[in-house]
Amino acid sequence: MLRASDLAIGYPGRRVGAGFTLQLRPGEVLALLGPNGSGKTTLLRTLLGLIPPQGGAVLLDERPLAHFSPRERALQLAYVPQVAASGFAFLARDVVLMGRTAHGGLLARPSARDHAVVSAALERLGIAALGDRPVTQISGGERQLVLVARALAQEPRCVVLDEPTASLDFGNQGHVLREIRRLAASGLAVLFTTHDPNHALRFADQVLLIRDGGTMAQGPVRELIDGSHLRRLYGADIEELEDGASGRRAYLPG
Repeated sequence: MLRASDLAIGYPGRRVGAGFTLQLRPGEVLALLGPNGSGKTTLLRTLLGLIPPQGGAVLLDERPLAHFSPRERALQLAYVPQVAASGFAFLARDVVLMGRTAHGGLLARPSARDHAVVSAALERLGIAALGDRPVTQISGGERQLVLVARALAQEPRCVVLDEPTASLDFGNQGHVLREIRRLAASGLAVLFTTHDPNHALRFADQVLLIRDGGTMAQGPVRELIDGSHLRRLYGADIEELEDGASGRRAYLPG
């Protein structure tokens, strides 16, 4: 569904990386791992059509993404950015309702279905009680959950999340990551970035490891998330833990 071929990424006068090739299919979760400054966020923004590629192509159902209007892209792709402070005291429910804009137009009056979809998204993430609170009066982690709910309300075919657990406590990290698996189980394609290889190992199907603006490795997550690859990726000592009964692995900084 979403495919990149020999993609070069960057900004006017500055190339961030090149040679990226990936494919994201319906029902699949792709995790993107790399050290700070490796180009993860720039790659996401290019895949979403927010910035143009400097080379190569991004295709959605084999159609160049550049040929889609912003509204058409919004009906296909939803983006959950890293949480940031909001300067406007929008109610959380209204922020989620913004996800319905592509379905009715910027000035269209929200329909009964729009409100029903918003309520369902808030309920699904367990934040219905936050619906009537200003986003300036909730925690950063709660705002992140509101942004995930906004993406769900968009009813896209692909969801892209940039470090979705960065501001969340331990319990809500699991909540969002389980929701990522539920999204894939419902047929959506999901791409997320993370700094925790354990999140990729447990919740993703495929992984793309990037370093210094290029691809280090890509493929099935259980083949590539291991001590050897992680040491190369982060240039750091890695401790590997394994449960003998279940065979599950986990990784910690050495």
